[in-house]
Amino acid sequence: MTNKAGSYMCGRILLSLMTACSLLCGTVELQAADRAPVRISIPTAATTSTLYPIGAALGNLWSSKLPYVKASVQSSKGGIQNLQLLMRKEAQVSFAITSITYQAMKGEDKFKGRAYPDVRVLAGLYYNPNQIIARAGSNVKELKDFKGKVFVPGVAGGTTIGETGAHFAAAGLRFPKDIKAQYVGPAEAGDLMRNNQIDGAWIMAGLPNAGVSEMCATADGQLIGIDDATFENLKKEYPWYAKFQIPAGTYPNQEENVQTSSVKMILVTDASVPEDVIYDLTKCFWENQDIMKKSHAVMHGIDVRSAVTDLADIPLHPGAVKYYKEIGVIQK
Repeated sequence: MTNKAGSYMCGRILLSLMTACSLLCGTVELQAADRAPVRISIPTAATTSTLYPIGAALGNLWSSKLPYVKASVQSSKGGIQNLQLLMRKEAQVSFAITSITYQAMKGEDKFKGRAYPDVRVLAGLYYNPNQIIARAGSNVKELKDFKGKVFVPGVAGGTTIGETGAHFAAAGLRFPKDIKAQYVGPAEAGDLMRNNQIDGAWIMAGLPNAGVSEMCATADGQLIGIDDATFENLKKEYPWYAKFQIPAGTYPNQEENVQTSSVKMILVTDASVPEDVIYDLTKCFWENQDIMKKSHAVMHGIDVRSAVTDLADIPLHPGAVKYYKEIGVIQK
């Protein structure tokens, strides 16, 4: 082959390779450009809750890191409403504790007659402790002392209604008969406590919680513990509970550890959300923990290795499973 012919052939081969590369890159760019936006609605809880800033950070993270995702956060009444929104396909990702998620999946308690078998877990997060606050002047030292008192078990339809009922029953009280219930949110409860209009309130949230801090600092509130006997009665009926210590100094004027109960907070989704989308959301969440940890102090304690533990037999979404297998949290 002459030098001229060889140069001609090399030129043709190079041109073919460049053309193929251009076509391939163009195809990838076209696919990315053509991908329809995916809208992710994230209901959380009250604006004063632990979950609201975490949800806001999560929505911002997904929207900024995943070009096809348009995520938005909204306040809500908490886990029960969140699961209802997921069930109705009005939300795609949300937060709930394992106990009520299990009840939703099985159609029990608040979900009797309307089971939600398609609920799936994206990630296990942190243990969510119950926090019971009593006004110092109410003479309440333990749960059973709330008998006959004006008490806020939470907003109507919220997760803490069930928590209050289960714990009061374990302490020997009839709920709601044995209390004078006021169904309002944490912010309103704080106002009522400052005005001496309620004796106590129930909040379930990660530590520290803004609503609890405010009650302790400005409404003469104090934490009430759950004694061992009450806890054992509780666990006989509801095995998903674990003992939890609220460390001294978590809240204003809290000089000692306070024993309470807790369940795991989980990030939940629906089985209908595509596997590749949940894979991307899961991967993005765990690979940007430096951002997520700035949203709330409770995020400093989460670990990807516990993302798949203590989930009360609620199944993981296949997209999440794919990611956890990829990083070795779940064995292939």
